[in-house]
Amino acid sequence: MAAYLIRRLIQSALILLGVSFITFFLLFVLPADPVRQIAGRSATAETVENIRQQLGLDKPFIVQYGRYLGALLQGDMGRSYLQKTEVADLILSRLPATLLLMLGAIACELVLGLTMGIIAALWRGRALDQTLMVTSFVTVSAPQFVVSLLLLYVFAVKLGWFPIGGYGTFAHLVLPAVTLGILGSGWYSRMMRSSMIDVLRADYIRTARAKGLTRARIVLRHALPNAILPVIAMIGIDIGIFMGGIVVVESVFGWPGIGQLAWQAIQRVDIPIIMGVTLVSAFAIVLGNLLADLIAPLIDPRIRLR
Repeated sequence: MAAYLIRRLIQSALILLGVSFITFFLLFVLPADPVRQIAGRSATAETVENIRQQLGLDKPFIVQYGRYLGALLQGDMGRSYLQKTEVADLILSRLPATLLLMLGAIACELVLGLTMGIIAALWRGRALDQTLMVTSFVTVSAPQFVVSLLLLYVFAVKLGWFPIGGYGTFAHLVLPAVTLGILGSGWYSRMMRSSMIDVLRADYIRTARAKGLTRARIVLRHALPNAILPVIAMIGIDIGIFMGGIVVVESVFGWPGIGQLAWQAIQRVDIPIIMGVTLVSAFAIVLGNLLADLIAPLIDPRIRLR
């Protein structure tokens, strides 16, 4: 286990290094000029050049990246060009809302997706199976803003069950979490259906049936723990996606997450914030996949970490 963790940590560090290099390079060659955003349109050429020198943006790419990487290794993610605030502080201020939405969304995805997938597998080839798979296809294909606005209009505007937007209570969390749960449940239901069908064909399931075990016990006790393994890997990926922020959903519901911070930074070409959010998202994906790999042996003892 120790050797596996060390190897994975080294791999993770190399992945994050690659992500930082590629992102920094893309921002370096970006046609938009962040100095112009800072100085304003009426600024003189001399003022623009002075700001460029102060920020170190007049240096070659390799020098700028080296300075950024050196500061990052010391825990310094830089300062926002426009907000004049530490990037780490800005991200940390949005982190509680992002984590709360992530947990709520993943919970909704699992409840909806696993339920649909298990039912579809048990009634494979029947009308119920086909209906659920068509539903999953629709949820996967539906645009985020359409689902968000539809739920907002029905349950907040018309029925008044939930607030129109904002952050602070459980009621504020329900609609954005359910929106993301609906959008992501289709992937989980399809994965769960395929995995459950394979498991239900296994010899030990036939043995359990021959022993007279109830259908519920066979599914929940014997089939589900083995069929759920691919789903765990998907959760690891979702962690990274949600940590990067869901811009559309956050904007519709006025949710103060990392996604809105990233979108504002992109509009203003605020490079330190863009870099910070990108690295946090990449770190979350790496961490999510590592946790998924570590949890898998706890569910299925046959799996060995190597």
